[in-house]
Amino acid sequence: MIFKVPSHQNHSDSVVVNPRTWKSIPVKNCYFANSIIFSLQIFLGALAFSFFAKGFSGSYMKSMSSQIERRFEISSSIVGIIDGSFEIGNLMIMVLVSYLGPRVHRPKIIAVGCLIMSAGAFLSVMPQFLMGRYNYERITVSVDNSSKSVSACSPASSEGPAVTDATETLSCEKTTNSYLWLFVLVGNLLRGIGEAPIMPLGVSYIDDFSKEENSASSGMFGPTLGFLLGSFCASLWVDVGAVDVDAISINPKDSRWVGAWWLGLLICGTVNFIASLPFWFLPYSLPKEGENENLKISHLSVQGDHCKIDTPAQPQLKFSEAAKDFLPALRKLFGNPVFVVFIFLTILQYNSLVGIITYEPKFMEQQFNVSVAKAIFLIGVILLPVTILGMFLGGFLIKKFKLHITEMTKFACVTFIVAYLLNLLYFACSCEALQVAGLTAPYSGKHIYMASCNAECNCKVDQWDPVCGDNGITYMTACFAGCKSSSGTGRNMVFHNCSCVQGQGLGLGNSSAVLGQCQRESCTKVFPYFLALQTACAFFLALGGTPTYMIMFRSVSPDLKSFAVGIETLGGRVLGGLPAPIYFGALIDKTCLKWGTKSCGGSGSCRVYDTKEFRNVYLGLIAGLRAGCCLLYLVLSVLIMKRFKPDGKEMTDIKNAERSASKELDTANKREILPGSRTSEESEETYM
Repeated sequence: MIFKVPSHQNHSDSVVVNPRTWKSIPVKNCYFANSIIFSLQIFLGALAFSFFAKGFSGSYMKSMSSQIERRFEISSSIVGIIDGSFEIGNLMIMVLVSYLGPRVHRPKIIAVGCLIMSAGAFLSVMPQFLMGRYNYERITVSVDNSSKSVSACSPASSEGPAVTDATETLSCEKTTNSYLWLFVLVGNLLRGIGEAPIMPLGVSYIDDFSKEENSASSGMFGPTLGFLLGSFCASLWVDVGAVDVDAISINPKDSRWVGAWWLGLLICGTVNFIASLPFWFLPYSLPKEGENENLKISHLSVQGDHCKIDTPAQPQLKFSEAAKDFLPALRKLFGNPVFVVFIFLTILQYNSLVGIITYEPKFMEQQFNVSVAKAIFLIGVILLPVTILGMFLGGFLIKKFKLHITEMTKFACVTFIVAYLLNLLYFACSCEALQVAGLTAPYSGKHIYMASCNAECNCKVDQWDPVCGDNGITYMTACFAGCKSSSGTGRNMVFHNCSCVQGQGLGLGNSSAVLGQCQRESCTKVFPYFLALQTACAFFLALGGTPTYMIMFRSVSPDLKSFAVGIETLGGRVLGGLPAPIYFGALIDKTCLKWGTKSCGGSGSCRVYDTKEFRNVYLGLIAGLRAGCCLLYLVLSVLIMKRFKPDGKEMTDIKNAERSASKELDTANKREILPGSRTSEESEETYM
């Protein structure tokens, strides 16, 4: 902290006092010290908020995957492509941004990035205002004017369209809108482009002009609040405020329910726009806070009664030198077996993590009969905070016990194996499959849609408006249940005299059906155990995450650490973050039993999955990826044990490098640090 106090020698002058040495520097009417501190504090606050904004919008988009799938009637693999577009946009300029680093006006570049993220969020909202109101798939029924009763089982039921909002009909051109999801894809691409400069340029700016202890991690709460917002929006009807919600006959647990996915994007776009504002008013550079006793007084010139700080000249690009050193540096990195194994380990971890984050709400919905809104809420309030706690605790243990690389490797390996064993227990948390007549439950012993009980109803096989019979079996529509009459309206409608329900062992007095799928009570009871198991698994994975990341910093030479971070990020995103949502989604699509139908024909999103196959594919894929990680952890442990022996040359070099680095932090003059580059000790500080 710098204090400006009156001088006893001359009341018209003032002095700048460095509290560490209590030496005063006469500066006439100079307020530069306070200005520097104020600008740096603004940057730190603005950067923290930008981290919050990008985490907030990113987690919100992840939580809305199911809503986007249903709104645009697309498959899970298409949703995976939309999700992967963010990684494409990010990678398009990540290398360029990392290379330019301090050679550009970093605050303004970050401001532009936040504006691009804001524009991407607003662009993604556009289809909501172009598509018109959402008309969920529903059968038409005939009405008996004398009794005000409706009949699903009648020839008239096969003559109407597959959609139905009794008060609304829209033309095919307006309801289909086959490619409007491209707006969301391009918007997500822009979000990836806009986010690219925030981390590397922000961190490098702090490292250049702030003391090391000010380089704290920020934005941890953004993802949590993003999931909470996603839960809230998923519980609202997509056309909230434009339709009478009480007239809607489905609830948030229905596979046709679409939440207000667009509402949260408006909020995310606004938050990103606000995050850009402070950066426009920050300078290109600042003298480093507390760098030496005189606060870089050599950069200070006094002209009359005014002071100014001489801004260092902008470094010149030396592309030829960088290109010349690129291939040797790359060969050196990939000639390091520890680093090569670490890269493969990172790729597998990226694949499993991205797949889980993208499809976990869908898995919870299909397996445990919970709404997507509730699944998103639980991820936001339980799993994410536990993950953050594990990361910080892992970093704390490294610092507390001063673990060297061999000990960190053992710690990371053990915690991951424990998490993997917990992961295998997921398979034990199974419950009964949804019984759907003609799909998973037979009509008269045969898996067919039509049977003698509904042969006269002329039902359409491409419709999905499920009802739950008194026999505990779900029927695709009331028509397939053979229901002849009904009572009530909206969600309270009850169908009576259902011939197919009667035919499965119930008497005439118990042949009714209600709207919606049958509830699976056993699944609801198993879900808390699954959630507890998942929480424990997430904690152990996060606990070993920080030590794992530190292995990379300790296993490469100091001059290659920045490059190593870039290669690790590039490999993880290109071979993990980008393909994982796509192939996870494609394999999940294979387990679909009944696809929805668009208003004017064509396949929509999946209405019901084979829950057993879904569980085996989803959990099996995660378990397979993590089994590969376990193997690579063991290989990594062996390599590091051989290379970093306690009395070996490598350990001696590391200790000497750490001692010299510690001395340099106290005595060295200001140095240029490329984005992401830092000593191993600085890296530990960052990940505590």
